[in-house]
Amino acid sequence: MHYLCAVIKRKDMNITELYSIFRRHPEVTTDSRDCPQGSVFFALKGASFDGNAFAKNALERGCAFAVIDEEQYAEPGDSRYIVVDDCLKTLQQLANHHRRTLGTKIIGITGTNGKTTTKELLAAVLGEKYNVLYTQGNFNNDIGVPKTLLRLKAEHEIAVVEMGASHPGDIKTLTDIVEPDCGLITNVGKAHLQGFGSFEGVVRTKGELYDYLRAHGGTVFINGGDTNLTAIAGGLNLVKYGTDNVEGAEVTGGVTVCDPYLNFWWHTAGGTRHDVKTHIIGSYNVMNMLAAACVGISFGVTPGQIDRALGGYVPKNNRSELEVTPHNSLIIDAYNANPTSMNAALTNFRDMKAGRKMAILGDMGELGAVSHDEHQHVADFLKNAGFDDVWLVGKEFGATDCPFRKFDNVEEVKQAIADKRPEGFCILIKGSNSVGLFRLPPLL
Repeated sequence: MHYLCAVIKRKDMNITELYSIFRRHPEVTTDSRDCPQGSVFFALKGASFDGNAFAKNALERGCAFAVIDEEQYAEPGDSRYIVVDDCLKTLQQLANHHRRTLGTKIIGITGTNGKTTTKELLAAVLGEKYNVLYTQGNFNNDIGVPKTLLRLKAEHEIAVVEMGASHPGDIKTLTDIVEPDCGLITNVGKAHLQGFGSFEGVVRTKGELYDYLRAHGGTVFINGGDTNLTAIAGGLNLVKYGTDNVEGAEVTGGVTVCDPYLNFWWHTAGGTRHDVKTHIIGSYNVMNMLAAACVGISFGVTPGQIDRALGGYVPKNNRSELEVTPHNSLIIDAYNANPTSMNAALTNFRDMKAGRKMAILGDMGELGAVSHDEHQHVADFLKNAGFDDVWLVGKEFGATDCPFRKFDNVEEVKQAIADKRPEGFCILIKGSNSVGLFRLPPLL
């Protein structure tokens, strides 16, 4: 299945003709406030906006063409307007056509936790040998993925494309656009349960990447010790990584120490041991490191190059970062949170050697009917974790039965810090992005 049906109305224009326009103007934008000279504007719709209403403004700001799906917004006689049935589908069609035209080798990545970090690690490793395009930031949805593909150039030798999901069918939609040659699911866990309906729904949706690769003879890189993944990996061409008890693994390894940065070892089947000191927090990241090593080996990157890439990677975007301020040491993991990642982060923090420990935790979003129980499980863990102080932020944590200090929102936390800033702690900061805990590090 692919998106090559003709939807463009202007003079019987088809996707090939639109692609010829894109080749002359190889930059797209969906934001009328950001209109590079000569780019093509796609008038997408959102819950509270209609991009069609901004098409004229986009052209005035420098766009060469505006793709719209409401004909009344086209200025009479202005050939710069291209009217289509559905702007989003047309953007996806164009991206798929571009991907097919270039034929670049693509690795698709999804998973509940670690997919963005793993994407970054793969890009670092493969970048030792190849010209790599990879997803920027968190552009992993039905808009971000096609925009990523449209950044592909002929000089790119390989691409690493991250795909996210919050509802059944999301990964199928994205794989049909991306058409990956290889794939990797980092793991499956409890996240977006409100959209997926159940953990089984998460597994089925993430497994849609496997379904595509199974149907098209693609290769899957897999943590051979993850029973949730191996259970749905039948009939696939598998390249395994994991710990030493994974039979037939191409790459095996484990944690050496995590205090506070992760140090780990790895080797290929029958190869010599490599020890790597990283700049990333969390023993749970070892599988992401091994995944990157496994992909690197499969694509001919040397072990020495892999060591250099993994050892040199510095996390950003509020993911597993360590920041030392004049007042505290901060472990910043405030981009996202779900029960699986929260448990991993708290377990790692509990086991980490540090002086006085403090946790500032924000609500985990989109958990639906199980939200209260999952937040109570975290609160119960905290009762026995031995941390010196705990602050809980959000209404879900506020409804839990526990003895810790609670805040309705991040603004209340900011005021508490202004009144009396914690001093001399190692502080874990973790919560869903919507809670806004990323605003706290400059104050601590």
